[in-house]
Amino acid sequence: MAKNTRTNVLDKQMFGWYYDFTKTSDAAEVNVGDSVKKYVEVTAVFAEDGKLKPIKVHWEDGRCFEIDRIVDIRRAASLKAGGCGMRYTCIISGQRSYLFYDDSGRWFVEKKF
Repeated sequence: MAKNTRTNVLDKQMFGWYYDFTKTSDAAEVNVGDSVKKYVEVTAVFAEDGKLKPIKVHWEDGRCFEIDRIVDIRRAASLKAGGCGMRYTCIISGQRSYLFYDDSGRWFVEKKF
C-alpha cells in the first residue's frame, strides 16, 4: 500500500502532526508528531475499592521505575502521542509523568524522540 506523502506533509504543516495508518496496533511505538506512544509493562494492583493502581513502570531496557504518587486519574486523550484511555498523572522520581491505560487493556507513555 503506497503512502500518500503529500497528504502527510500537508497534515503536518496544517496541524503540526500526522498519523501513519500503516502501523499496526500491536506495534511497540506509534509515531505522532514529536512524541511516540510507547507501550510499557506495568505492575499494578486492584485496591479494595476496585480501582486499578499502577505501582511500577518497566522500561524496555530493563530499568524499573517506582511510582511515588498518583496525583490524578481521568479519562483523557494523549495529545502528544495520540490515543486515549484512563490517564494517570504520576510522580516518578520527582517528575510529573502521564501513564495511560488504553481501551484495549495496554499501558503506554508519551516518549519524546
